[in-house]
Amino acid sequence: MMMLYSLAVTVALVLSAPVWGWRMLRQGRYRQGLQQRLGDVPLRLRDFVRDRPVLWLHAVSVGETLAATRLIAELEAALPGYAVVISTTTPTGQQVARERFGVDRVFFYPLDLAFAVRPYLRALQPKLVILMESELWPRMLVECERAGVPVAVVNARVSDRSLPRYMRLRVLWKPLLGKLSLLLAQSDEDARRWRSIGAPAERVLSTGNLKYDIRAANETPLTVLVRKHLPADARVLVCGSTHDGEESLLLDCWKSLSQNRVMILAPRHPERTAAVEHLARERGLTATPLSQWRLAAATTAPGAVLLVDTVGELSSLYALATIAFVGGSLIPHGGQNPLEPASFGVPVVMGPSYANFRGMVDAMVQAHAIRMVAREDLCVSLEQLLTTHDEELGERGRLFAASMTGATDRTVAALVQLLERGAR
Repeated sequence: MMMLYSLAVTVALVLSAPVWGWRMLRQGRYRQGLQQRLGDVPLRLRDFVRDRPVLWLHAVSVGETLAATRLIAELEAALPGYAVVISTTTPTGQQVARERFGVDRVFFYPLDLAFAVRPYLRALQPKLVILMESELWPRMLVECERAGVPVAVVNARVSDRSLPRYMRLRVLWKPLLGKLSLLLAQSDEDARRWRSIGAPAERVLSTGNLKYDIRAANETPLTVLVRKHLPADARVLVCGSTHDGEESLLLDCWKSLSQNRVMILAPRHPERTAAVEHLARERGLTATPLSQWRLAAATTAPGAVLLVDTVGELSSLYALATIAFVGGSLIPHGGQNPLEPASFGVPVVMGPSYANFRGMVDAMVQAHAIRMVAREDLCVSLEQLLTTHDEELGERGRLFAASMTGATDRTVAALVQLLERGAR
């Protein structure tokens, strides 16, 4: 099976090579980390782990990297002397990881082929490989098993959309899941789904969602700067992690909402900033990328739109919000994390698509800690909340966010226990 898998991956890479080659020529971000992805272990990484036991944690992109931040700090506190190294798949995830953990121990995840994976396992000799959420690469699992390296999946989930695909391929997934030493699920329902797909029941635990433990600082140099230059008594609408098809709706609403109000709009993918800026201009709105605004840092005019074109700063910007809209929810994408704004006591608005965070959002709805809106009701709901500033809704959201913490402690305890079992 692995021979067929490796052949399929190789064929896919060969067939897609012209596309990737063209993208690499046009956009530098596609060239980032190419040598590392092909198995070239950076010298700085070898130096970082020298003479120390290693934990290798893999986080795909920004969301997983942010969720892993506290986990890494707690693992280092629980396991002094260990070197924790972090790999990511995406350039944006790499950027955030380097900012948070330093360059020396951060690298790009290798292609899931033996010639790329084996050099890392030989160089790092990890005591444990930790995969975030659902990053289950078959070749990595096989090579870890051959090298005697235990693998744990943390913050594991199975979305509504993914479950049918997993179940159709259950005969293939079951032997791969059997190679895991531990699977820590976000919820009881996620744990049940992993067992139904084929994960050994005794190795699956429900430890909670690490993202519930994310608590961004409400005072950063950026939030202080933006707050200082807001109009007096301005109400702020922060629209976070928006996708194509949502910004146009929000900007249409903003045309009628903008008096003595400021919008902070953060596209999920910062490279779309120019496209969103164009949408604003088409509607006669003034939109300024945050990186440009910082250079002048003048008082923001009522009705202005600040576009967040940086990575990793949205969480703290939610602290400035009068209300917050969480994106990926007005289109069939599955939504983004509503706990980030809720933790600041900010009233949260979300659309009907939230399959990626179903358990969380359903619990928030039951606790009356979030406002769910249909596309056609978006403008009315935003106007109402900007006018009234529903403090009770915000406080219920804050209390809900506080009640859901603790996943990091449970995850660390389970990982340390796994390491101790392996040491016996």
